[in-house]
Amino acid sequence: QVQLVESGGGLVQAGDSLRLSCAASGRTFSTSAMGWFRQAPGKEREFVAAINYLGSNTGYLDSVKGRFTISRDNAKNSLYLQMNSLNSEDTAVYYCASTAPLPFIRRESYYRNQREYDYWGQGTQVTVSS
Repeated sequence: QVQLVESGGGLVQAGDSLRLSCAASGRTFSTSAMGWFRQAPGKEREFVAAINYLGSNTGYLDSVKGRFTISRDNAKNSLYLQMNSLNSEDTAVYYCASTAPLPFIRRESYYRNQREYDYWGQGTQVTVSS
């Protein structure tokens, strides 16, 4: 059974930092792309950051570029999101997601489209107070 479990969310003040973690289990994720998405109250879930299978290729939502960093540790089946300079617009539930194992030809890419992802975590709340 594939499972993704996020942790590290919480209540912080504007300007603070948080590091989200996602622990993956049930199979190896070393040939999957992974990503972080978020959903704010009353809004649709949106792409935040994604990373390819080796961690050599990453992409970000424009509003988080330079503040957030996505990384992964395949030996630990883990995904991370370092979030710096948080502001109130970052308040949301953050979700970890993984694609199914990818064929070799698709592994170099990261994916922004939610439809590419087959597995999702339950989410972790991040609240930034101003």
